[in-house]
Amino acid sequence: MATLFEQHYRQTTVDEQKLYDHLLYWSQLESPARLIERFRGLFLGNGNYPDMEVSAALERIVGSREASERFHFILNRCCHILINRWQMQPQHFAAIPELIALFEQPPVTGRAGLYRSRSARRLRELIQQFLQSEQYATLKRLARVMSQAVEARNGSRSLGSLIQRYPYLYRHCLLSEDSSYEQQQVVDKLEQQRQRQFEVDLSKYVTYQILRAQKSRQAGNAATASPIIRPVTNPTLLNDRELYLALKQFVGRVDSGYSYQEMARHFANHSAKLQTYRAFKEDFYRYITSSIAAEYGKRQFYNQLYGYLQNTLPQSDSQRPSDFLVVRTCSQLLNFLVVESANQPQHYVFVDLLSNLGPAATTGLLLKIVLVCRKVKPYLEKRFSILFNHYEDFDNDAVQWLVKALENMNLALTTNFGAIDLSLIKRIV
Repeated sequence: MATLFEQHYRQTTVDEQKLYDHLLYWSQLESPARLIERFRGLFLGNGNYPDMEVSAALERIVGSREASERFHFILNRCCHILINRWQMQPQHFAAIPELIALFEQPPVTGRAGLYRSRSARRLRELIQQFLQSEQYATLKRLARVMSQAVEARNGSRSLGSLIQRYPYLYRHCLLSEDSSYEQQQVVDKLEQQRQRQFEVDLSKYVTYQILRAQKSRQAGNAATASPIIRPVTNPTLLNDRELYLALKQFVGRVDSGYSYQEMARHFANHSAKLQTYRAFKEDFYRYITSSIAAEYGKRQFYNQLYGYLQNTLPQSDSQRPSDFLVVRTCSQLLNFLVVESANQPQHYVFVDLLSNLGPAATTGLLLKIVLVCRKVKPYLEKRFSILFNHYEDFDNDAVQWLVKALENMNLALTTNFGAIDLSLIKRIV
């Protein structure tokens, strides 16, 4: 059987290209509503699609021996031909979730044409397989990002409905293995826009809290001061106290009068002088555990962490701590602290940390690692995307521990890697 890489990068067939060219042509001429109906008629209709040449090409694709392995890639690309065009025009954003929602509707039935044929039955089977694929899951997440207002109107309570809140998940949750370069560019742009908007909203809210506190001191009563200032909505899902504690954790002085960034710089300067990788791991252990409550650490976490580090690349203990060894150590440590992989989604250590240290301190622990080795930031984001994908169909109330963690990570990355002005935040913490 061909690998996924081979399946994706093999040469496009004539029939596949005919399908792509057909949709691309009409995407430049028709409205989103008309294109959605065209898409429905081609893939979910009753076999009476008006362009018989294109319909015949689809029938040959469906009947090919490789259809089971290839069709979800082909259908995904067909969706993105329309989506890519609509993403360039904000007035057409609403068409994206409408297109994806087609697959959740029952197919059009009828007696004639392709519908009653073997090809029609095979097409429905392949579409059902597509609904179980990572490509379709990615499309659904993209639809949620583009239609958060729709989700709110529908009263969605699933974790997946919150995807638009976390730009750091976009590359990992909104792109699949067959995403094109153009799709990657669109997602990157969307990530930048949402990240910038969150930074603006957070700055406005911090400014509002500072002004409100000043008015309160002047008036001697916060209640009389509040109406004078136009209220600003908290841009997070944390309450005010949780938000304050998170900002204090990620921006303020948390250990011996130093911030996380200051501690990371100090450790980086110190570790550059170490002669062996083993010595690096010893000092890295002390660096990580310096901000963990001893009451919790002495139970079992200190021993677990120390043992994990000692068993990380022991064959390299006598070598100098190279960039490669530091990256490998930090990435494997994130596996241990958060989650191993999508295939092995165990995350007992992470849940235990959250339960005992709280989401702010746990996120701070992860932040310390990423600040020492910034190359593993995408790797940390990937760990969180694995958890998000694993629980995306759960009700929010059932996974509040994860919602709190996602919100804290958003704040940690924004305040330490974003373009936000920290001067106001440092005032409030």
